[in-house]
Amino acid sequence: MAHAPQDPLTAALPMPMAKPRFEPGFLTPYAFIIPALLVMLGGLLYPVFMALYLSFYDWQIGLPLEDADFIGMTNFARMFTDPQVWEVLWVTLRFGFWTITIEMTLGVALALLLEKPIRGASVFRTIFILPLMVSPVVVGLIWRYLFDARIGWINYYLGAWFGIDPQVWLGDAQLAFFAIVLTDIWQWTPFIFIIVIAGLQALPSEVVEASTIDGANWWQQIFLVKLPMIKSILVIALLMRLIDVFRGMEVMLIMTGGGPGRSTELLSLHIYNRAFNTQQLGYASAISVLLIVIVFAISTAILTMANPMKNKSDV
Repeated sequence: MAHAPQDPLTAALPMPMAKPRFEPGFLTPYAFIIPALLVMLGGLLYPVFMALYLSFYDWQIGLPLEDADFIGMTNFARMFTDPQVWEVLWVTLRFGFWTITIEMTLGVALALLLEKPIRGASVFRTIFILPLMVSPVVVGLIWRYLFDARIGWINYYLGAWFGIDPQVWLGDAQLAFFAIVLTDIWQWTPFIFIIVIAGLQALPSEVVEASTIDGANWWQQIFLVKLPMIKSILVIALLMRLIDVFRGMEVMLIMTGGGPGRSTELLSLHIYNRAFNTQQLGYASAISVLLIVIVFAISTAILTMANPMKNKSDV
């Protein structure tokens, strides 16, 4: 095939140089991010790797780590056959189920009721989020006093208003479990409320108005319009509370110490007791690895099933 003759003027011009792939200074933003990223990774990954490393040793506080005995998978074998571990894991799962279910239900319901400006709503919101500002240790002290069998306000008002005999709330297994569930609901329902109401107020008003024009009633707007549009927010709130349930221990330590028996001993509190009360740091590290695996597995399952980032139209 014959080629078209090339213009001599065009042939005389120099060929344009290829544009550099990376412009000067493109690494500048990353230079500001890397130090914070390294600190964050060090704070997150180092404890995890250290816990995994210690789980292969029989180590106690005061003993130099280089003098600890390497025992391989013995701690993990012991953990899977230890009835105490499975008992506290069951307590943790029960506690997480009841607290997260009730907190999500109450938080979403209150957010739906108070999403629109009504008289006194701002005052109620301010009062409602006060439990989030109280440290867990103070929360445990407050509710331990309220549930006290002799001088607690709960027994006093139950007797004065309903004629109910005083109950040993923190001395009975079932009542103590109910007490820590109620305490957690009081403390963390405002957290769900804040997240959900922020998502509801960010919804585009045009969508809600369109559903009203189409004849949707209040319930249909909630379950067919509003909640589906904030699905990603609900999933994130669920995951954050799930992680908090597995790592929380301060309130239970102050209120009941995990008792009576192990009726209120969560897995995180059991790890603390193994590490510092019985001086079994290697075994406690093995249980903490189990805790990390459980939280990772449940979180991955929730994200896989819900996939909150799939719908880009979510708020």
